[in-house]
Amino acid sequence: MFDRFRETRFAVIFCLLLFAASCVTINIYFPAEKVESVAGEIVQDVRGPSGEIKSPPKEDKQSFWNDVLLAFSPSEAWAQAETSVSNPTIRGLKDRLRGNYARMKPFYDKGMLREGNDGYVQMGDSAGAGLKEKRDLKSMVDAENQTRRQLYEEVARALKIDKSQVGRIAQIFAKEWQKSVR
Repeated sequence: MFDRFRETRFAVIFCLLLFAASCVTINIYFPAEKVESVAGEIVQDVRGPSGEIKSPPKEDKQSFWNDVLLAFSPSEAWAQAETSVSNPTIRGLKDRLRGNYARMKPFYDKGMLREGNDGYVQMGDSAGAGLKEKRDLKSMVDAENQTRRQLYEEVARALKIDKSQVGRIAQIFAKEWQKSVR
């Protein structure tokens, strides 16, 4: 009888140890600080520091010589490589967003468009707009949101973040978009 109790106790302890060893915790790392930094850089590049439309720089001889001197000076790119995310796709999306913003800014100013907490543009108060203007506004919003979706996916790919986390990336970007239109 004592042997049987000992065998049962051994079997129970063995099963508990086997169960404990088989429990695996998987932590999915989400680099929120890095995404915040990238979001700030991209939004500032698209909309400028205070949401004003960026104009192309003026060409003059002084800026030409500054560019020449800059080409021969030591580079600081190594310090920015940690937070900067850029590739041809992201640069193209930023150009598209910049153009969209230039067309949409008057509607932001009128309150017809607003930034949502989900990282996408939403229709605001368009009561004073005609049917054609509302339709055009809706198509601009759809185009902007599609471009943003592509941007968020590309940022996720560049930062090696799982595609299932695109919603979190969009929420982080939402804060930056909202700051730029106040």
